[in-house]
Amino acid sequence: MSLHFTMKKLFYTPLGLLALAGMLTFSSCDSNDGVIFSVQDDVNLGQQVAHEVDSTYRAQGKLLERNSTNSNTQKAYTSLDRIVNRVLTSGEVKYQQEFPWSVKIIRDDETLNAFASPGGQIYVFTGLIKYLEDEDHLAGVLAHEIAHADKRHSVKQLQRDYGIALLLTVALGNNPSTLKQIAAQLSGSLAGLKFSRDAETEADEASVAYLGGTKHYACDGAAGFFVKMEQEQQQGAPPEFLSTHPSPENRIQHIQQLAEKRGCSTASAPDTDFQQLKTALGF
Repeated sequence: MSLHFTMKKLFYTPLGLLALAGMLTFSSCDSNDGVIFSVQDDVNLGQQVAHEVDSTYRAQGKLLERNSTNSNTQKAYTSLDRIVNRVLTSGEVKYQQEFPWSVKIIRDDETLNAFASPGGQIYVFTGLIKYLEDEDHLAGVLAHEIAHADKRHSVKQLQRDYGIALLLTVALGNNPSTLKQIAAQLSGSLAGLKFSRDAETEADEASVAYLGGTKHYACDGAAGFFVKMEQEQQQGAPPEFLSTHPSPENRIQHIQQLAEKRGCSTASAPDTDFQQLKTALGF
């Protein structure tokens, strides 16, 4: 299903005209990561998307609420937060302070996926946590997804798919129907958000920098994850993650070569938080 729209959609309201006029002032700003949206627009869009994603999975009974009184859910978030925060405080995440980073767990043991919306809203499916066996590999996946938000890949791709004007109405909360489509697209339940090969390479490379900066995780952790993905693909059962990410072929070698070039540690970290996370989720 094609999800392309014209800029005329925005012109139906005076608010749309005013917003478009304001946005055009950013159109040639090379210092804005090649994105016409401002960083605050990323945050606003991410919050709108997060609200929609939360509502969808909450209605399905799949969203593990961060404010839950369930002790196991609390333990799961405590462990997951420690893993995520090591990456975010690595000193390598550009928008670590500007984005209100948050990670949420979706209880779906059959889905091997994770994604991040613009502005730093991260979602992890329990199927991915159940599937992995190494904390470095989970950290690598999270670092990769954090990079998509931090490098603003998500909003760049959405700008191409939807157009600036229409996307701005979503960020302003004025287009609920398109918001639903974007939320479904980001979460992989509607075609998925297809990043360019360059964006995927940049996210892979950023994962090495992020993990290396933690001084805790093997900086090639994402490579270990892709090795497992490649094995699954060869067995004829490609995981959900590969529906929105290119084949791991050549990516493993590139990550490992970059880790060697940077001279960062590739020694595996203890799996303490990961094992506590899996135990809390009943795995």
